[in-house]
This record gives sequence, structure tokens and C-alpha cells, in this order.
Amino acid sequence: MSSLAIYDDAHPRQPEFSTQDAGTIAERLKPLNVRFERWNDVEPPVRNAGQEAVLTRYRPYLDRLMGETGAGSADVISIDVNTPNRDALREKFLSEHIHSEDEVRFFVHGSGHFVLHVDGKVYDIGCTQGDLISVPTGTPHWFDAGETPDVVALRIFTHKEGWVADYTGDDIALRFPAQIA
Repeated sequence: MSSLAIYDDAHPRQPEFSTQDAGTIAERLKPLNVRFERWNDVEPPVRNAGQEAVLTRYRPYLDRLMGETGAGSADVISIDVNTPNRDALREKFLSEHIHSEDEVRFFVHGSGHFVLHVDGKVYDIGCTQGDLISVPTGTPHWFDAGETPDVVALRIFTHKEGWVADYTGDDIALRFPAQIA
């Protein structure tokens, strides 16, 4: 189930607000220019479908989204307990960073948390199958799929280099581990 918990960045154990209502999540994230929506009207492919099968299934949505954002490419990332170097991969995503393009993800299967750090607040957004999130350029954030990850997600890129992070050096992600599933 999708979720949102908002914290003061100085109080990582006491949420100021929480909800599991997708409409409320989208409403609370909109002032941050974060796009959050549910794509419930398409049947996801089987869990172990290859990249081409996933891209084909979601092509009408991708074409529309890429046209809106000016994105140039899409791929599929799959992370589970059998992923080689998954601990190193998790560490890479857990450090607070920004991007020079919007980070757009659609959750085909599984779940994970995008955690944004904006104006003294931490927004822990629990995304699950059917959720689309777009984190704007320059927004400090990190991502965690947990110690036993199980996520398949579409990634949409504007730049041909793909996922490139500029790490902030802030250790804030270390202060918020209890909220991440």
C-alpha cells in the first residue's frame, strides 16, 4: 500500500503527518512539484518478465509520459535478494543525492521508499505496484527497497547517461532508518 509520512528533519522518530490515501499523498506532494499517481488500469506483466515485455506492456503510458517530460529513454530495473552486489547497490541509493533531471519511476512489482529532504522536512513516500513518482531536478532524496528488496520499476530518463547522482554529503539518511521498510 502506498504511504506518506512527513517528519521534521530534527525529529526522525515522530511523524507530523501520515496517510495511506493515494489522493492525499499526491495533494501533499504537489507543492513540492513531486508528481505522484496510480496507474491501476493496466495489468502488470508476470514478475520475471524481461525488459522488453515490461516496456511493451506500458508503452502507451510511457509514450504519453515521455512526451510530457521530454524524456528520451526508458528502461527497467529489477532488484531482489538474488541481485549481485545488492548491498553495494543499496548503499549507493541510500546516500542523499540530487539529479540534473527529474527522477521518474513507475513501480511494476514490489515496493520501495523515496525519501525527500526539503526545507527542514523529510517526506517518506512508500511506493508500491502501480505507483508513479517523479522527483524534480535538484530535490535532495534517497531511495531504499530494504534489506530484502523486491522491486521491478520503469525508469525514465532525459539524459542519455541514465542514472547519475550528485551526492550532497549530508548524512541525514542515517538518521531515518527506522521508517524505511
